[in-house]
Amino acid sequence: MIHPIEYRYGRKEVKEIFDEEKRLDYMLKVECAVVKAHYKAGNFKDIAIVEEVEKKANTKFVKLDRVKQIENEINHDVMAVVKGLSEVCEGDAEKYIHLGITSNDVIDTANALQFADFIKFLETDLANLRNVLTEQAERNKQLVCIGRTHGQHAIPTTYGMKFAIYAMEIQRHIERLNECKNRLLVGKISGAVGTYAALGEKGDEIEKAVMDELNLKPAEISNQVVQRDRYCEFFSHLALIAKTLEKIAIEIRNLQRTEIDEVGEHFEKGKQVGSSTMPQKRNPIIGERICGIGRIIVGNAIASLDNIPLWHERDLTNSSAERIIIPEICILSDYILNLAIKLIKNLEFKYENIDRNLNLTNGLIMSEAVMINLTKKGLGRQEAHELVRECAMKVYESNENKINFRDVLLSDEKIRKFLSKDEIGQALNPENYVGIAVKKVEEICEILKKSEEHSHKATKSPGYRI
Repeated sequence: MIHPIEYRYGRKEVKEIFDEEKRLDYMLKVECAVVKAHYKAGNFKDIAIVEEVEKKANTKFVKLDRVKQIENEINHDVMAVVKGLSEVCEGDAEKYIHLGITSNDVIDTANALQFADFIKFLETDLANLRNVLTEQAERNKQLVCIGRTHGQHAIPTTYGMKFAIYAMEIQRHIERLNECKNRLLVGKISGAVGTYAALGEKGDEIEKAVMDELNLKPAEISNQVVQRDRYCEFFSHLALIAKTLEKIAIEIRNLQRTEIDEVGEHFEKGKQVGSSTMPQKRNPIIGERICGIGRIIVGNAIASLDNIPLWHERDLTNSSAERIIIPEICILSDYILNLAIKLIKNLEFKYENIDRNLNLTNGLIMSEAVMINLTKKGLGRQEAHELVRECAMKVYESNENKINFRDVLLSDEKIRKFLSKDEIGQALNPENYVGIAVKKVEEICEILKKSEEHSHKATKSPGYRI
């Protein structure tokens, strides 16, 4: 084994979709559907031919090793499949195998079958991730924490807000997938340059019969290939998902920093090792893996852009790239989605540290709240801003003395003209300054629960080695 996907990354049931033998099975299904379509179109009348091909067009009869042997002899992968099927079929069946079609009729239609099977997993992954994020949002809707902008303490927010934002983003990915798959799950049976010349006047009828048999749609028009903007859109969608997962993972990794330490990945205390030399380490390895593999997914999506411009009615430059891109991007996307589900589901919160960080600036994070309260009492907004800014700078300038923002405010005569001691105390309480965050999270959770009920896609996600 050479590629880490073979022994380290990815789920077995998803990898099976992209296995060599399964790929052969998809191609044989297409070849069989074409023979059946010819029969339905009246191009031959012997039902025994259809029955023979239906019986033999599978990997029980057409062996992968034999197909590879033929390919080594003739140096053409699709023709090797055609010959492999033809030689196991009896009677006149071989006359109608691959009749009137070209290699990419088989390849691109088989790709669509492959994508269709993969998307079933992808839909479940996205629904499961949305659901665990929604659960965390609802559970932590009142958990106040410090919000950060530019890496600096800003004003209070809630952990519920963080998770609700992520959950809604995943919901948008679900909606994008529903739109994208209608353009992706198409095949073609239109011949060498898409004109149906070898299929004759019944060409489009044959194509439709094949797609109906395979539960796909025919491309509205094609040349020798299904146009690769369809694939690129899907891969770009997977890259978007990867970037969302990276965003979530980076946030958790940052919040797990020793200096912040508000949340952290679950750590198996009894057996898990964080470092080969530093026994105390508890590293955010799941989040780091999500970020690292996400780079491969994005790189593959970028590579797929170059498969759109092919020479004339087609060339072969997309082929070798897609043999790598398609399995990698799909298997790895499913893998990191399931890593993210595991990460979010088992996330550990450190409530004392969350509270500590809220008070780390000695009240400075509440300067906006004080300013707003001053304006409510009649002071102009700009004047209030400058007044509170000056008080905040005094806290910064005397940091060695640990002067509290509350004390500076209470000692400022201008501020005391507008705000009482009790009002200043109320303005400095982080729990009093999260706006309608709780209400907003509740609204989003309600929307997402309705989406879950509508989709019925969520299932239990299995755990596995990271």
